[in-house]
Amino acid sequence: MESFPTLETGRLLLTELKSTDIPMIVKYASNKKISDNTLNIPYPYLERDAIFWINLANQGFQNSTNLIFAIRLKTDRNFIGGMSLSITQQFKRAEIGYWIAEPFWRKGFATEAIQSVIKFGFENLDLNKLTSSHFAKNPISGKVMVNGGMKKEGHLKEHVQKNSEYQDLILYGLTKTDYERQ
Repeated sequence: MESFPTLETGRLLLTELKSTDIPMIVKYASNKKISDNTLNIPYPYLERDAIFWINLANQGFQNSTNLIFAIRLKTDRNFIGGMSLSITQQFKRAEIGYWIAEPFWRKGFATEAIQSVIKFGFENLDLNKLTSSHFAKNPISGKVMVNGGMKKEGHLKEHVQKNSEYQDLILYGLTKTDYERQ
């Protein structure tokens, strides 16, 4: 890919992260509820964390290992969250990660974004499998994955550590074959 893709849904645009997003990223990611339900978002979340994330996105795009999208409302193009595809080219597989700012929870935005990223992954990147996972204590995130067409594949006991506490992960997946059948 020569330029960063833009994905469009009914209500959203998924675009490249920009330095002008930093104030909104910090504002929304500074929420302890966001940190508690994601593996890699620290609390407190500072400007340097947003800068690191944007640099990670740029490097991931340059070396084709990670596409990190800003999730924006189509109406005003304001930042409301992020979604990533961490790509393992060797296996034609990617892991989806995401978060949505709390004021935008329970409005279907995460489902809309994940459906768009799944379609892009299979139809544009020619991936064979997409996976995603959530902390067992956050079942709402699993509903997003199911609504995106993914199926539960496993329960990984005490699989990761967050804030000195081991967390179970619930793993979901979708193969290209199953996607094409849907």
